[in-house]
Amino acid sequence: MGKEIEDKVMEALKTVMDPETGMSMVEMQLISKVAEADGDVTIEFIPSSPMCPIAFYLAQEIKEAAQKVGGVKKVRVECKGHMMEEQINKSVNG
Repeated sequence: MGKEIEDKVMEALKTVMDPETGMSMVEMQLISKVAEADGDVTIEFIPSSPMCPIAFYLAQEIKEAAQKVGGVKKVRVECKGHMMEEQINKSVNG
């Protein structure tokens, strides 16, 4: 079941667009990992720049898109490589 949900989450993330480029997070290759275990999904997200001004927004959009996928119980977004990654991760994941 894990691979199926991971594929569906990745498909859902194609709807999360970067407002500046008009491209999806998947197209821009900013999603480095999607892993699922028992309905809990972890998504690693690497912003296009370490100072990306909309990283908070994108992390939230990624989480919301993943939560809509059937079979997903909980989503954790892990921002990597951003100067405020700790704050972003705390803000998005509670």
